[in-house]
Amino acid sequence: MMHNFIPPNRYFPYLTWNEVEAIPDKQNTVIIQPVGAIEQHGPHLPLIVDAAIGMGVLGKALEKLDSKIPAFALPMLYYGKSNEHQHFPGTVTLSTETLSATLMEVGESIYRAGLRKLVLMNSHGGQPEVMQMVARDLHVKYDDLMVFPIFTWRVPNITKQILTSKEAQQGMHAGDAETSILLALLPEQVQMDKAVREYPPESPNTNLLNPKGNLSFAWSTKDLSKSGVIGDATTATLEKGQQILESVSDGWVQIIKEIYAFQQPQI
Repeated sequence: MMHNFIPPNRYFPYLTWNEVEAIPDKQNTVIIQPVGAIEQHGPHLPLIVDAAIGMGVLGKALEKLDSKIPAFALPMLYYGKSNEHQHFPGTVTLSTETLSATLMEVGESIYRAGLRKLVLMNSHGGQPEVMQMVARDLHVKYDDLMVFPIFTWRVPNITKQILTSKEAQQGMHAGDAETSILLALLPEQVQMDKAVREYPPESPNTNLLNPKGNLSFAWSTKDLSKSGVIGDATTATLEKGQQILESVSDGWVQIIKEIYAFQQPQI
């Protein structure tokens, strides 16, 4: 079952080269490259969290998507730029240069096949900037290639509405939302008896700077957490996870529809 959570009829590698060549509306067919990470997520979650969330959300969205909209998922790129977590055993990280080069070459391969809409679906909070730079570079190199660098959690969804205000503001990693959605996706891999609550210490002598937001500073996880958790994992539930999964996947249905209809602005 190589397609994992992805519906098999939406899994790009299951096509033959003849079928790729014969795709009827290549200009608007949506190709989605999910990008995750293999990195620590505290004592209670597996290393695969970001990749699992990306595949789970994308698979659910593609199940819901109108069958008339052509959209295919590429295989998950499991490794990402995770060096902020490298002090915790098990984290596997690529450099910015390696990840950028890999995504550039994937994009170029998709372009050579005649496809013109590529989504970089990123599920790891440590690399949105890499997605944005690659997307820009691909479009500058191939001006008829439309590239969409989209963070998995930033589509319309209700996640923050079902978290506490503190968790919504300060929860960053392996907290309520990620633990809840893993309970919905990979329940046997979640060890709730080891879940912890840990928020970053307050930075002295500042009211404006924080590790999350528009006025931030460089940090690695060991600066903010002893456990690897930045948030409250103890409040996670399966019910919340199911709500989050449904809501985020609904948001992805919306954005895939918009991408299918999108045309690059021309002046």
